[in-house]
Amino acid sequence: MKFQSRKDIVFQIITFGFAMIFIGVAIVIFVESGLEDRSSFLSSLLILSVAGLLLWMYLDTTYELTPIELKYKCGPIRGAIPIEDILEIIKGKTLWSGFKPATARNGLIIKYRKYNEIYISPKTNDTFVRNILELNSSIKVTANSNS
Repeated sequence: MKFQSRKDIVFQIITFGFAMIFIGVAIVIFVESGLEDRSSFLSSLLILSVAGLLLWMYLDTTYELTPIELKYKCGPIRGAIPIEDILEIIKGKTLWSGFKPATARNGLIIKYRKYNEIYISPKTNDTFVRNILELNSSIKVTANSNS
């Protein structure tokens, strides 16, 4: 079962704000130097690539539950976690540091193996948790006390 990532206003402002700043800087560099200065052209291309990467990650973040694993995709970043390795899910909390293929706050922190964790933000946390518990009922689910 596939899940789209929820998109909240904070991440929209950050993503599109930085993308527009990068695009603006690239345009200014390109207009001031034109095609004659190769290093300015390459700088503009690099800055536009970063803006493109930000937008790709924002627009293409999904999660998929299969009978054996949780697959995640965030732009070019892809991975999978075996369902049997998932120990705990914390609902309604935001992980501010660490690995976050997510585009919203108040998502799910998934703890797996011994010390690993990943933060995701499916459209609806409850539906995602219900579906993953159907695959592995031994996963501990903890609700954040602030939510």
